[in-house]
Amino acid sequence: MSTGKKRTKVEMVLLALVVLSIVRQFFLGSYHNMFLGILTLILFSIPKVIERRLGVNIPAGLETVILVFIFSAEILGEINAFYVKIPVWDTILHTTNGFLMAAIGFALIDIFNRSEKFSIKMSPYFVAFVAFCFSMTIGVLWEFFEFGMDWFFYTDMQKDWILPAISSVKLNPNGENVPVKMVVDSLVVNGQEWNLGGYLDVGIVDTMKDLMVNFIGAVVFSIVGVLYLKQRGRGKLAASLIPQVQDAHGKE
Repeated sequence: MSTGKKRTKVEMVLLALVVLSIVRQFFLGSYHNMFLGILTLILFSIPKVIERRLGVNIPAGLETVILVFIFSAEILGEINAFYVKIPVWDTILHTTNGFLMAAIGFALIDIFNRSEKFSIKMSPYFVAFVAFCFSMTIGVLWEFFEFGMDWFFYTDMQKDWILPAISSVKLNPNGENVPVKMVVDSLVVNGQEWNLGGYLDVGIVDTMKDLMVNFIGAVVFSIVGVLYLKQRGRGKLAASLIPQVQDAHGKE
């Protein structure tokens, strides 16, 4: 019971902060940010929708991580520009996203694995592997979305990086398939020189970094998932992060 109250308190505090942010953005005349605040309120309903649709119970620990993740991405990251103010903010969120998506994939497979309708029972390692693949697939699809937004709408979701050197076969004076490394001291754009200490990489490094940290988050949860399945019902940490399948009477 105490865990449920703690979860409710966290949810109520975050809801209050989101509502205050929406009101503030309205008076500032920033209707785009106000929409992001409203979107955040909608996203906060995701855990309840998952519980109702999939017949699972999301434990307090996992639900808190989900709500804090959404709040951090939309309210802090977008509206309060933490993505710009804190360089590692995007990395932290993508790592968390890998963790969360693995948890959702794990729950989906575990539902099938424990269902009487399916005769095939999967080993804990296979369930964790599928959860890992699910997380990585979602991560790739999200990078597709970021690229599409940048390509068609000229946003900057795939944040640019300044790289001090470049290695490319295009720089080989003899046209050979041998890369030539060149240190970049300055950058010229439309005749204007920018002393950035390197060249502007438009999203490739950011995309690969996001997928790498997504990989780390997915691996961590997959390990937690394996330990949970091999010791079903034991381990407070795993129990607080693994969605529980409910039976027909709503019990776990």
